[in-house]
Amino acid sequence: MSGFIRPLIKRKSTSLRSDLNTCKNIFKCKLLVVGGGTGGCSVAWRLSKKLNDKDIIVLEPNTQHYYQPLFPLVAAGIKNFPQSHKPLRTLLPRNVIWLRDHAKSFDPCSNVVHTTSGLQIKYDLMVLAIGLKNDYDQILGLKNALNDPLAPVSTVYAPEYCQKCWCCIQEFKGGHAIFTFPKQAGKCSGAAQKIMYLAHDFWKQNSNNSTNITYNTAGTSLFGVSKYAAALSKIANNKNIIVNFQLDLIEVSKNGAVFLDCNGKTITLPYKFLHVTPAMSPPSCLSKCQRLADENGYLDVDCETLQHKRYPNVYGLGDCTNTPNSKTAAAVAKQSRVLELNLWDTMYGKKPSAKYDGYGACTILTSYKTGILAEFLYDKKPHETFPFDQSKERRLIYNLNKEIFPYVYWNKLIKGKWNGPSTIRKFLNPFGR
Repeated sequence: MSGFIRPLIKRKSTSLRSDLNTCKNIFKCKLLVVGGGTGGCSVAWRLSKKLNDKDIIVLEPNTQHYYQPLFPLVAAGIKNFPQSHKPLRTLLPRNVIWLRDHAKSFDPCSNVVHTTSGLQIKYDLMVLAIGLKNDYDQILGLKNALNDPLAPVSTVYAPEYCQKCWCCIQEFKGGHAIFTFPKQAGKCSGAAQKIMYLAHDFWKQNSNNSTNITYNTAGTSLFGVSKYAAALSKIANNKNIIVNFQLDLIEVSKNGAVFLDCNGKTITLPYKFLHVTPAMSPPSCLSKCQRLADENGYLDVDCETLQHKRYPNVYGLGDCTNTPNSKTAAAVAKQSRVLELNLWDTMYGKKPSAKYDGYGACTILTSYKTGILAEFLYDKKPHETFPFDQSKERRLIYNLNKEIFPYVYWNKLIKGKWNGPSTIRKFLNPFGR
């Protein structure tokens, strides 16, 4: 399909109907971005500087854009909830078209996306950045417990529940507190531990000495990179946090939390506080499209170019792809730059030249003063920015997570101005020590 798009020629903008519609309910565009999250906004900004007015359509049903790494800070009382989101219309470039609608189905053979309201969007190029959904129903009773204001059950993985988490932490008067991480993980794994360490510090500061904390993970380690897993194990041990591996939460009730172990046996643990990391999966509009998705429902892309393996005019980034990197906002910064270059190559009939190395980063606050910063590539080896050991707890990491990273996100990353810390790393840590 090389050369399927002619080189772009600058022209005057025409009206929305004449520029995009060939008939009622049918839209046309050069670039369709499905998803208005971190990846979608960043790509839209980057290409809006190169394409003409109304050449780009962003398909996104939500009116609010959330900075999800701030949810644990909201749940720990460090930030206020309004600081975690902004209206999407204030974040998108003015020269792109925003369609507030859901993607219902994809027809990549015809270059068409169908929406739930009956629209058809025809595209030359498409970028999927639709993220992941929380599969609450995989855990029996979880949804009811989350929606019950009296139940001490919460999660920081959704905007509608992170404020409840802060209420539960403040109202906790001691006893058994359980934090979980699922077998079917998705978004940043560090958030599950971040809120645990912050809750521990809050309870300690408030002289709540009758607390027992357990971290039950369905995995076999605390983190996917051995260096940081070892550091977090020491931190948990120093805080007297019990860590249990290969325990997957399957049910939540008033009588306790039910876990399934590696031998297929169930164990029920009572709790006075329960923080749940729900299982996550791609949205059904993607997972049911066998032409685009792999066997697990994720967008099937090349892990370096981020180009779809079957359809060269389709790209993806963020949580919905099957690239084996950590699903974090830091990964999107690097991915969006790769997509910018490769989309431009594809428009001119060239093979994609830019490559994504799997860079990801995860900040894990370990108290209200300290944190560690994990940075790594596809090979699971650390790729740190600073010239010191980032696995050691430092006040600097806490301040970066609280003040600097939110600024970079709102002002740089989603506006396509942040490619990750590679340039900074060349000056601060040129030898990768």
